[in-house]
Parts: sequence; C-alpha cells; structure tokens
Amino acid sequence: MSDFRRVTDALFVSPQVSEADIAEAAAKGFALVINNRPDGEDPSQPPGAAIESAVRAAGLDYLHVPVRGGPTPEQVETVRAAIEAATGPVLAFCRSGTRSIITWSLGRALAGDDRETLVARGREAGYDLSGVLP
Repeated sequence: MSDFRRVTDALFVSPQVSEADIAEAAAKGFALVINNRPDGEDPSQPPGAAIESAVRAAGLDYLHVPVRGGPTPEQVETVRAAIEAATGPVLAFCRSGTRSIITWSLGRALAGDDRETLVARGREAGYDLSGVLP
C-alpha cells in the first residue's frame, strides 16, 4: 500500500515503494520517481532495477541517487536539479522517506528557502527536520 506524503505540490516522499505502487504513482500524475535507497540495505526490499523497470514501463522518468547516511553535496544538488527540471510532480523514496526529505530540504535551504518553512513542511509530511537544517 502506497504512502505518498505531500511535501509541496512538486514533491512527495514515501517509504519504500513496490512495483505495484508505481501504477498508482503514474495514475496520480507523477512525472519522476527518485530512488534514494541503496540496493541491498534489506533482503526484503525490491531491487532498484525492478522499480526502475516498473517506473519506465509506466512512462515515468527515473533517477537513482542512493544515499547512505547523510547526503553528499553532489547528491543534494543532483536531487534539487532533477526536481526543478521535472515536468510534473516528483515522488522520492527510501526506506522510510527520511533520507529523501532530508536531501530535498538541504537543497532548498541552499537555494535560500527559509528554515522554519522547511521544518514546517517536513512536520506536515510526518518528518522532523529541526535537527537537520542549519
């Protein structure tokens, strides 16, 4: 069952998605799926290649930016640029959604977004960004 959490109109984050969730993502109008989960973190997670195949079969764009621990500056910039360039809403996922929203929020902070607004958006989506953002 999907758990797509709205952060902004342009970004939703989710815990691990399944191949079946991708059809729902396509039906909801997502244009891009960003996978922030490294393969092999958990034996029960679907392989990234299987998710990518389902995403592409649904006609969506796919980007794999595996984040281990905290995101690197390059990962933050890659995700920020991909979201800005997307032709519609973006769904980013990892194990719980936390790495995805942290990576996004750091990119937005570097772009000049207000810390309190970012923390509030995180809280509304069910994530605590208060200890993450400068």
